[in-house]
Amino acid sequence: MGENIVKKIFLKDIKEKSKVEDIFLVTKKEMGMSKSNKPYLNLKLMDKTGEMEARVWDDAEGLSRKFERNDFVKVKGSAIAYQGGLQLNVSEITKIDDDKVAVRDFLPASKREPDEMMAELESIVKGVKDNHIKKLLNLFLEDAEIRNLLMLAPAAKSMHHPYLGGLLEHILSLCNLIHSVAKHYQNINKDLLLAGAILHDIGKIYELRFERAFDYSDEGRLLGHITIGVGMIDKKLESLPDFPGETALLLKHMLLSHHGYLDFGSPKRPKTVEAVILYYLDDMDSKVQSMQALIEKEKEMPSNWTSYHKLYERYIYKGKYQEEENPAAENYDAELELFKK
Repeated sequence: MGENIVKKIFLKDIKEKSKVEDIFLVTKKEMGMSKSNKPYLNLKLMDKTGEMEARVWDDAEGLSRKFERNDFVKVKGSAIAYQGGLQLNVSEITKIDDDKVAVRDFLPASKREPDEMMAELESIVKGVKDNHIKKLLNLFLEDAEIRNLLMLAPAAKSMHHPYLGGLLEHILSLCNLIHSVAKHYQNINKDLLLAGAILHDIGKIYELRFERAFDYSDEGRLLGHITIGVGMIDKKLESLPDFPGETALLLKHMLLSHHGYLDFGSPKRPKTVEAVILYYLDDMDSKVQSMQALIEKEKEMPSNWTSYHKLYERYIYKGKYQEEENPAAENYDAELELFKK
């Protein structure tokens, strides 16, 4: 495999009348017919900074045979104003082999480095006191395929943490929240709760496809990440014959109930304190992240309100948005050290 082709320009940096010659991911490809009965290509191009509409007006049928949807392509064209935004008029387009590109240039990714996040997760697992739970969690982290996919997987296709590394970022956020909750309430099985947080969405590494545009795998559509995750736990437990049956039962219950309600995809409702905590923390973290992401995306817009949020069926109040350092972040490293003890 040769070296990756270095990407020079990203979609967010393209201005009107810009001449563009670079690599993008094709997320939409449709053949259309102009008013003069001439075929044209209607495309959508993507990189990690966003998406842009594109058109091929000349030799559309010939160029169409050179690539398909979800291919990486080298595009030559120019940007024009179109319906309040920009559109690329493409004159040349050529497919690029997958091994020539760096996928993180084309899909949104966590601001945190994957290796850094995995090291933090390893530290959390190292701090687990229950040896049975620690052994189970280490079986997951020592599995090369699971480890590599976990460092890449988004937490969802679009709802929350929808970017490379988003699942791991979400897991770490839950673990940090559990640190505070376990100090606040008495008689909480913190190790079980941490295991539930780390494994609750583990099935998403197989439910979702993220080599290119985010989508669902056949396994994901047919089974879903909850069923996949419980199966993954059962598979690892085959290597741990001494693992306590009750602990296994309680852990799998947390996976089966972490969506809270049958209508939201949980086969069971939470019936233990730890399962209730996991459900509420998971729900809170996903909602806060998705709302903040929308506020961040629209922070330059003059309105005090975001656009309509389809998932939550409401507008979100932003007020006078200001980027500020999170005061809690200053104490994060110290908190994390306490967490490991």
